[in-house]
Amino acid sequence: MKITRRLEFDAGHRIPDHASQCRHLHGHRYALEITLSGEVIEAAGQPYNGMVMDFAEVKAIARRQIVDLWDHAFLVYAGDTLVMDFLASLPGHKTAILDRVPTAENLARIAFERLAPAYRDVYGNHLRLERVRIYETPNCWADCCSSDLSS
Repeated sequence: MKITRRLEFDAGHRIPDHASQCRHLHGHRYALEITLSGEVIEAAGQPYNGMVMDFAEVKAIARRQIVDLWDHAFLVYAGDTLVMDFLASLPGHKTAILDRVPTAENLARIAFERLAPAYRDVYGNHLRLERVRIYETPNCWADCCSSDLSS
């Protein structure tokens, strides 16, 4: 069985080597979708009976691991020294420093890598992260799937 939870957050970024508009500082209303697979739990009298995982718990883990860190932050590649220096000059600015350029593809992969261990077999029902989807806009998204990382 598969379940999916969606969360949204706002963040800024830039793609320093982009040939067009995305090389400029700008922001997005991102959406993060987390798809988990696992067995439906059969545990009469337990609060998670009949579920793969409680959606509230899916949300709480995603908030701790990703959303609270990236929401209203500037997502910046550590190698983008020009922007790193600029952001450092802003007292108290919320900056998330990433080891990769913050494209939708890289954000999906980073989120997957951070979330996969947090969801792994929480209830003993073979729970696992199957897919992270990051929407950069309503019409543009990137998926990172477990099959992408197993090779």
